[in-house]
Amino acid sequence: MIENKNIFYENSVVVGAIISNNSETMVQEFLDELCFLAETAGGKVLKRFVQKIDKPNPKTFIGSGKIQEIQFFIKNNDISSVIFDDELTPSQQLNLEKTLRTKIIDRTGLILDIFAQRAKTSYAKTQVQLAQYEYLMPRLKGLWTHLERQKGGIGMRGPGETEIETDRRIVRDKVSLLKKKLFSIDKQMSVQRGNRGKLVRVALVGYTNVGKSTIMNQISKSKVFAEDKLFATLDTTVRKVVIENLPFLLSDTVGFIRKLPTQLIESFKSTLLEIQESDILLHIVDISHPNYQEHIDSVELILNEIKCGDKKTIIIFNKVDKLNDRRLKNTNHKIYISALEKLNFKFLKDILYKNISRIHENRFPYNNYLYPKPKV
Repeated sequence: MIENKNIFYENSVVVGAIISNNSETMVQEFLDELCFLAETAGGKVLKRFVQKIDKPNPKTFIGSGKIQEIQFFIKNNDISSVIFDDELTPSQQLNLEKTLRTKIIDRTGLILDIFAQRAKTSYAKTQVQLAQYEYLMPRLKGLWTHLERQKGGIGMRGPGETEIETDRRIVRDKVSLLKKKLFSIDKQMSVQRGNRGKLVRVALVGYTNVGKSTIMNQISKSKVFAEDKLFATLDTTVRKVVIENLPFLLSDTVGFIRKLPTQLIESFKSTLLEIQESDILLHIVDISHPNYQEHIDSVELILNEIKCGDKKTIIIFNKVDKLNDRRLKNTNHKIYISALEKLNFKFLKDILYKNISRIHENRFPYNNYLYPKPKV
């Protein structure tokens, strides 16, 4: 570990594999994101390793030659963790730990660790704990000696480091208990959603770190936590917003990411219900990111998984202030804005008003006279 201004960074290396149709460029882009994830978790990536393989080695995922190369680097540097971009099987993780004699983390474990850091409310903590236990269940066999050797750091937050003596039966009991707790909280949240009445609901969705919370703050004039890091907030925030006397509910949801762990999708189903119950989705995209089209595809894939792919969706391209050419044409379905500079927010609000008023007219036909016709 190294210390800088009272912040401890864990020296790490990242590993990616070029498999089947993946190109080296694509894998390097995945590793760029993995490095950002590692940095968010408190890591400092010193080197990245890439190997081209026909298919993953069932014992160690990568080949013996690349393992020796990583092993040599670990011996000559103060490396605390090796982070793989793909999900490892429990046996692969155990074999790699025995060979490299250091902490092995895969992409799923890293994302779960970040969620453990970011969870603030009891509900979010319960969701993350459930996902962690379900991830740890098949890895219990070799986990405890690993935990005795490595103290804390990336991948060790949450239930793992405090439950060294647990066995599968106890973990299963904890999973069952957490599911019951979530079921109880879900019922409470369902009642809360029901109490909101029939107001039109708009949800902000998108890849992580695209500016959803900043846009939420600008539209609702609230102070939702926003930070230039992945998964800055996990809890869904709902605010009542009024545009030209037309009220609606605006919700800020957890950000998506490529290769999102299935454990998180399952654990955060209730959070995703905010998306499912919304009338309109505002899909926020960071247009300054070189891979923004892949981000769009990843979000749409997850939306289809939770059966929200056919909802009314408006794509909002954010961060145009970072582009050299801002001459982009706004339409009813694609809007180009800068949340920081409030660029084109008037057009965004007009489009929102137009779409919300249409739903409102059908839902509350008896008080249409209260609201003027859309100007757009």
